Formats: sequence, C-alpha cells, structure tokens
Amino acid sequence: MTSRIFDALTRTTDGEATTGSDETATTDATDREPQVRTDGGAVVEADGDAASSASATDASLLTRLRRNRFLESIPFWGPPGLLVLFFVYGAIGWNFVISLTGWEGLGSPDYSSLSVDMYVQLLTDGSFHAAFRNTLVLLFVFTILSLIVGLLLAILVDQDIRAENTFRTIYLLPMSLSFVVTAIFWSWVYNPSTGLINVALRGVGLDAFTQAWISDPRFKLAAIIFALMWQFSGYCMVVYLAGLRAIPNAQYEAARIDGASTLRLYWRVIIPQLRASTMSAAVVLVVFALKAFDFLFVLFGVNPGRSADILSVMMYRVAFDRIQWAYGSAVAMVLFAMALGVIGPYLFVQYRRGEL
Repeated sequence: MTSRIFDALTRTTDGEATTGSDETATTDATDREPQVRTDGGAVVEADGDAASSASATDASLLTRLRRNRFLESIPFWGPPGLLVLFFVYGAIGWNFVISLTGWEGLGSPDYSSLSVDMYVQLLTDGSFHAAFRNTLVLLFVFTILSLIVGLLLAILVDQDIRAENTFRTIYLLPMSLSFVVTAIFWSWVYNPSTGLINVALRGVGLDAFTQAWISDPRFKLAAIIFALMWQFSGYCMVVYLAGLRAIPNAQYEAARIDGASTLRLYWRVIIPQLRASTMSAAVVLVVFALKAFDFLFVLFGVNPGRSADILSVMMYRVAFDRIQWAYGSAVAMVLFAMALGVIGPYLFVQYRRGEL
C-alpha cells in the first residue's frame, strides 16, 4: 500500500514538473519574436539594432561595387574613351553642324539658321555626280581585282614553293609604302616619254599601244586602279594564305579521293571556306580606297578632272581651294556615310558571330 501511494505521488510530481517546464518553454517561445534573414544572409533578431542591419547592407553593396569588373576597368578605358569621344566623334558632329550652315570660312559660322541647302546643292552638282560615280567604281573594281589577284598569289605560294618567305615579302612590300611614295613611283612609270610602260612597249615594237596613261581621260581611272591594286594585292595574298593554312589537309585529301579536279577542289571546297578572310580583306581595301586622297593629290593636284575625281579630292578642293567650308563639310559627311555603310554591317556580322 505504501509503495502504491509513493508511486502515485511521484508520477504526479513529474507531470507537474514537465507541465511547468513545457509552459515555461512555451512562454519563452511566445515572448521571443520570430527570426528574420537579412540581405547579407545573416540571421538576426527582429528587435535587433536596425542600424547594424543597414550597415551590413551598405557594406555588402560596397563590396559588390568594388568587385565589379566594369567599374574596375574604367581607369584604363575611360580617359582614352573621353579623348576619342571629344576629338573624333565631337569633330564629326561639329562638321555635320557646319554642313547645315552657309559658312565660307571667313568670320564665324551662323548657327541660328540651319538648313540642308548644301546637300540639295550636291544633288544638282555635276562635279559631285562624277566624283561619286568614280568613287564607287574605284571601290568595287579595285576591291574585287585586288581580292582576285591576292587569292591567286596565295594559292601559288601555298604550293610549298622554294623561297616562300622571300616571295611573301616581295608581294607585301608595296603595302608598306605610303601613298605619296607610290604616287611618285607610278608617275614615273606612267610618264609618256620616259615611263617604264611606254619604253617597254616601244622596245617590243608595240609603239601603237603607247599612251599618255595619266593624261588621257580614258585611262586615268584605270591607271589609278591598277596602281592601287599593285600596292594592296600583296596584303590580300597574306590574308588568304593564312585562311588556306587554317583549312585541314584532310579536306584536300578527301576531295582528291572523290575525284575532284584542282579547279573544282578550290571552287567547291576551299574558296567557300575563305569567306571570313574575304570579308576582312574587303573592308580594309574599301577603307584604303576611300583614303586614296594622297595618291591622287600627288599625281594630279586638286584638279584631277572629272574622269578621275573622287569625293576626298573634291572635299579638299571645295573646302580649302575654293574656301567653301560648309559645302566641303557636306561632301565629307557623304564620304563618312559611305565608310560607315561599309564598316557598320561588317561590325554587326562580327558581333552576331561572337567575334567582336
């Protein structure tokens, strides 16, 4: 009996103690506010210091800013970028504004009345039409012929010939010359009396074919294109040669096993894989063709005649020889638009390919 009473009292005491502890835990849990998670990932009490939470957030933001690669790179590209923005694109913008005025180079330009009169005058100017046409012919004919000659030279050099490096140097050497040096050289070659071409023709009895190559309007533009092609076909050869060396030999061997002739091998297999090389070389050639002012200026001065006039020479002539700065600025903007029309699509294609 005594043991039963003791057991009952013990169970009652333990239950009360357990109940009391549970109530105490429940009370503590109730009095305690729920925990929240800060932006930095730490767990703090809701009744914690709000200033500490804000400080942790600010510190985390500053850390992310310090680790940002774009912000870290600003000291390297920022100053030169500002210089280019001001001296290049700022100058282009100012030139466009000048083309909207009637400024003739004397006094200050009048910016109060801007108009497109200079561009309307271009549309009715016969000399502009001739210069624009000659520029297009120079761009297309010079670029296409230089690419063809450069490709043929690259194929010949790629045949494991002796003294390959010597031939590559000889073909590429003219490109290292400036337009001024090239123009002086070709003015001697084209001389009707003592020039190399006419002397060679007389030497083989072909006196009837001698011409005043840079004086006759029929041959002026062709003579310019041929001289520029001589200077830059070596560059195309180097570009194409690099493209040919990048094609695996297995493709040559597979085409020959299939019975493809040499002509079909290059036309169907090799040349289609040189599109990137063709595009890169063509853009460079077009840019140099647009910059051929030095070459024509040394050969002909400011008046090459309508048969050989191009936009860059016309721009210089009307701006500095005739002192019509607004009109010259309009011609310059047309030339800039042509250059942008060539380079813009090229950069877009390179960007889409992920190569820019």
